[in-house]
Order: sequence, then structure tokens, then C-alpha cells
Amino acid sequence: MNDFKQYEEAIARHHGTLNSKTTPVYCWDFNNIFREEVKNFFLDYNKLNSIASQSKWIDNGWNFEQSLKEEVIILTDAKLRIVFASHNITAMNGYTANEVLGNSPRMFQGEHTNATTSTEIRNAVIEMKPFEKTLINYKKNGETYICLIKGYPVFNKKGELSHYIAFEKAA
Repeated sequence: MNDFKQYEEAIARHHGTLNSKTTPVYCWDFNNIFREEVKNFFLDYNKLNSIASQSKWIDNGWNFEQSLKEEVIILTDAKLRIVFASHNITAMNGYTANEVLGNSPRMFQGEHTNATTSTEIRNAVIEMKPFEKTLINYKKNGETYICLIKGYPVFNKKGELSHYIAFEKAA
């Protein structure tokens, strides 16, 4: 018993000399949030690469890894139905990725969205040309936000239109 007391005292002295900080248990929530973000990042990255591979996209030089860290990525099919949205869309506008699937990106537009800018985007899509526009979009809760959108048509190796991809940021 005496040896055990000496051991505890030695451990206490040792820990008293360490230059470390303790973290309370409630910080574990931050760890879970971080782990979830990392998991979603890899899910998004792998899904995008899978779609690109299956659809046989030509190499556009896009860095999905960097884009997923900084922007929301929305991918539509050739008929402009959303087939992919990165998980970080929730932070930008409150929608989850699953809530937007199958819808048109117009779902984010509303009364205060500039009609001229919308027409310019529509014309670029019809002409299969890239565009960069800033417009007012709407969050799930109805609030507006300014969104910078860089959109590109995506072609497969046969030169056929496969998808449209948009890299978006709240401005």
C-alpha cells in the first residue's frame, strides 16, 4: 500500500512539471464536428471523382480538393437537374445536399434575384459557355445572400455535353 502512495505522488509531481493543457469534456463536440466535416469532404471528393470517371469527362484541370474546402460545388445533369451538391451547402444556405437533389438551381432564386443576371446565366448555359456572375439567392429560411457563381459546361471525351458544374461562394 505504501508503494502505491509513493507511485501516485511521483505521478502527481511528474504531471505537475508538464507544460500541457487539459481540455474539458465538452470540447469533444468540436472533435465530432471536425470528424463529420472531414468525412463529408472525402464523401464529396470521392463522389465527384466517381461521377467524372463514370461520365468520362475530359480533363478540365479542376482541383476538387481545393474547391471543396473553399466553395460549394453544385453539379447538374444536362437537363439542369441537380445531381450533386457538396455537404458544405448547408453552411451557405441552410439546405442539405439531399434536399436540393432533383431540383433546378433556380430553387435558390426569388423576388430580389436580378432578372437580367438570371437571363445572362441562362444564355451562357444554352450556348454551353462558362460564366461568372454574382446574384442574390435565397436561403432555406427565406433570407437573402449574395452568391458568386462560376459555372462551366462539362463535356465527355466524345465532346458531348455531360453536366454543368458550378463553384459557388457567399460573397
